[in-house]
Amino acid sequence: MKQILALTVAAALLCAPATAEDAPESDMGEGLDLMEEGARMLMRGLMSEMEPALEALRDNVEQMGPAFGEFVQSVGPAFGELLERIDDLRYYEAPEILPNGDIIMRRSPDAPAWEPAPDKGEIEL
Repeated sequence: MKQILALTVAAALLCAPATAEDAPESDMGEGLDLMEEGARMLMRGLMSEMEPALEALRDNVEQMGPAFGEFVQSVGPAFGELLERIDDLRYYEAPEILPNGDIIMRRSPDAPAWEPAPDKGEIEL
């Protein structure tokens, strides 16, 4: 917050002499044109610097696309069932991984009482 206030005060002080002078309108317009051109040059430079990284990211996404689609198709339904069995993730502590690889999600002691969803019939194993 202090930084924003300091920047605002600095900008106001820098602008005060420009408004106090009786500069011709063409000088003011020329100054703004130069600032605009400088901003354009800065943005072009940033984009040219970022272009290789963006290309690499695009290539990685294209390579991972099919694998990610398969992952969503295979894991998506199981994850949906998991979310149906728990009421809200906020009521659970961080998962704990046991030495044998099992993962336990303990319910927080301060969470409200859990009420399971009504039975939907047979469970396919």
